[in-house]
Amino acid sequence: MDFDPATLVYDQRGLIPVIAQEHRTKDVLMLAWMNAEAVARTLQSGRVTYWSRSRSAFWVKGETSGHVQKLVEMRLDCDRDCLLLLVDQTGPACHTNRPSCFFTAVVEGSETIPGEPDS
Repeated sequence: MDFDPATLVYDQRGLIPVIAQEHRTKDVLMLAWMNAEAVARTLQSGRVTYWSRSRSAFWVKGETSGHVQKLVEMRLDCDRDCLLLLVDQTGPACHTNRPSCFFTAVVEGSETIPGEPDS
């Protein structure tokens, strides 16, 4: 059965949340947004393309940083209103140069960054 990005459930802005996960380690890397065109571009090129809400423009992950995400597999959740991308990540996924955007932990009501001094 062929997949049609128009069958996904987008929000009122025409966007769908997307979770990127490293396919080998299963580490959750980041959350971003796509519109139907970004989904189509990702499937066509194999390079993950997001929609930047702040710039109102397409954003090919790694286009300027070299920290590329290559699509391995796209999964739809049961309601078709969220995507999980299994990716081959080159370099850090986060703009802070960390492997994942999820580096801050809340432990017993306090924020900490595990592995960093004074956290």
